[in-house]
Amino acid sequence: MSQLPLPVALPDQARMESFYPGPNRVVLDYMRRFSAQSDDPVVWLWGPPGSGKSHLCQALCRAGIDRGAQCAYFALAGQPLPPAQIVSGWDRAELLCFDDIDRIAGNAEWEAALFTLFNQGREHGARWLVTSSAPPAAVAIQLHDLRSRLNWGPVFELGSMEDDDRLRALQLRASFRGLELPEETGRYLLARYPRDSHSLFRLLDQLDRASLSAQRRLTIPFVKSVVPASR
Repeated sequence: MSQLPLPVALPDQARMESFYPGPNRVVLDYMRRFSAQSDDPVVWLWGPPGSGKSHLCQALCRAGIDRGAQCAYFALAGQPLPPAQIVSGWDRAELLCFDDIDRIAGNAEWEAALFTLFNQGREHGARWLVTSSAPPAAVAIQLHDLRSRLNWGPVFELGSMEDDDRLRALQLRASFRGLELPEETGRYLLARYPRDSHSLFRLLDQLDRASLSAQRRLTIPFVKSVVPASR
């Protein structure tokens, strides 16, 4: 049975198909292969906030759940850090995704729990995906054996997108919501609102709700009527 161990709903849009690769085509292609089958026990993705780490982490978990695999997605960035006991009993899962694993660095209880889980899971062929905002060498995990095991597979850095890529990513995300985002409206958003992916997608969520309620298209005048420009 597939479950989510934390009160985190996987967004419907968090799928491989809704991830605009931009400079990260190699990473996306690898993640698709890893989702289906891979001999790599662990993959590490890192990049700045808004680079797409959480999207790929959630999409990988979603793909596993859709094919009936036992998977778990652990969102570790929130406050406070959840108790380490939540990982117990997941040693037979096919796939475990730990988003923002740098959050547990230096926490002896969490590090010990993950080390035990990793060793137990390897007996059943479990695979892990971990993400962080910094490269693995800069993530201060104190338990040497855990740090070593988390580096048993490939490491990928997610590159930052240029504005044209951000625009295409917004349009792709809008299309998954059944919306049409005209290019001039998308460029207006990029020019007047924070351009990191988190902020842009939250803004798109807000515009989606407003557009559905008002039965209006995403024109520049409509956007102006819903959200004031921030810059």
